[in-house]
Amino acid sequence: MSTIVLVDDDQELCELLVNWLSQEGFTLHACFDTKSARDYLDQHPEPDAIILDVMLPDGNGLQLLRKIRSEHPQLPVLMLSARGEPTDRIIGLELGADDYLAKPCDPRELTARLRAVLRRSVTAPAATLHTVVAGDLQYNPARGVVTITDQEDIVLTVSEGRILEALLATPNEPIDKQHLAQLALDRKLTLYDRSLDMHVSNLRRKLGSHADDKPRIIALRGRGYFYSL
Repeated sequence: MSTIVLVDDDQELCELLVNWLSQEGFTLHACFDTKSARDYLDQHPEPDAIILDVMLPDGNGLQLLRKIRSEHPQLPVLMLSARGEPTDRIIGLELGADDYLAKPCDPRELTARLRAVLRRSVTAPAATLHTVVAGDLQYNPARGVVTITDQEDIVLTVSEGRILEALLATPNEPIDKQHLAQLALDRKLTLYDRSLDMHVSNLRRKLGSHADDKPRIIALRGRGYFYSL
């Protein structure tokens, strides 16, 4: 049974989601502000996922997301926003949110997105995990860590790690965006959905370029992305 931390100041919505998600087999802990969420995470640092609202009474959910990412880089985070502003969505994804939904949202859609991010975070059996090597880059899926020659280790979010793993499986071969989204995000992209692009952008920024300044991840218009050796 997965333990989910729900951070939202709308107590009626929290009650609705707690009831709904509990019936779906989740264990919920609701926090109504950033302080209670920080306190809870300090005492219970290993929940399975967080559902985090952007607007909170004692601070910005995006600031809390920044703290979560610095302390728990691979903890799945699904953002919510009553405004649903594209800017909020982009910033949230840039800061490392795994997915994003605008409020009001259909509880069934939230459940499906939550299950998707949880499936992505499940570590495969130890026997199937191995370090992937691509030139000067090594990726350890078990740790979610990239090692590049003469650089410090790079910690990836769950979504970034899944994208990199998919790209490294077929280096120099373009992967269609919808196929990559299915492999890495465990869902299809919807119209105007830029979540995959934002995750790839974050990944490109973290990995940087090759020693000769050529990009590691290349976008081909109409054909998707590939990792360039």
